[in-house]
Amino acid sequence: MSTTTVTPLTIQDAEALVTAARRAAEAADVKVSVTVLDAGGHLLAFRRDDRAVLISGETSTRKAYTALQLGTPTADLVEAVQPGGLFHTLPTALDRPLLFIAGGVPVHRDGRLIGAIGVGGGAPEQDHGFATAAVQTLA
Repeated sequence: MSTTTVTPLTIQDAEALVTAARRAAEAADVKVSVTVLDAGGHLLAFRRDDRAVLISGETSTRKAYTALQLGTPTADLVEAVQPGGLFHTLPTALDRPLLFIAGGVPVHRDGRLIGAIGVGGGAPEQDHGFATAAVQTLA
């Protein structure tokens, strides 16, 4: 049995993710909040742009948490929580800050989940794009 050590998400990684997401948002002229969590769900980095809607701080954190807990982008889960969907009762079944709106993306290294990023403040599709663009810069 071999054990492979995967480098966890570092504060430098987290800051790079925030910077990349904010650059993508700036290019689209969107004010956002960005949250980065480590694999344990602990906050590594957070940034809210001046003039970003206040609730974007909360939504970015919940999106990151949801992507981390379920190991998939929140954009891929939106349909699953609709009536008749596989996870329809999940948002109310748990006392957890889950949010099924696009903008949360898990972060993997060497095939292992090491954290997540959440972006809030733009339209859900925009937030997803900003988060995805940020994750792609870590590769």
